[in-house]
Amino acid sequence: MKTYCGENCCKDCDRLPACGGCEQCQGHPFGGSCVAERNRNFPLLKRRLIDEINALGIEGLAVADLNLLTGSYVNLTYPLANGSSVRFLKDQDIYLGNQVEKADSDRCYGIVADEAFILICEYGCNGLDPEIVLYKRRPLPV
Repeated sequence: MKTYCGENCCKDCDRLPACGGCEQCQGHPFGGSCVAERNRNFPLLKRRLIDEINALGIEGLAVADLNLLTGSYVNLTYPLANGSSVRFLKDQDIYLGNQVEKADSDRCYGIVADEAFILICEYGCNGLDPEIVLYKRRPLPV
């Protein structure tokens, strides 16, 4: 199946029947927006994000790759200090992300990013008890 970004992500997507793939949805899966389709030089964006994340110096966090992920899959609800909770992502959009297991812990780092932000969180099994480690806006190209 042809994709706009060349990542071949549609082949492994369990939600392909709902979306139809890049050609059918014209780069707007699930009615949202895809980070790969929005960026003409997608491989460069991906490399820069990996470098930025690794340069943050978060202990135990080293990212080798980022995958295209549906917002609904990674859009956790984070508790805030005032007792309310918040979700940062759009369920229908496609982001870059990955999960990195923390050494000597039952928790993981979750990474979600696109051209506008980097979000790093920590959570337990199945996304339980998520905590925001870092939310960083990225400068948008002029």
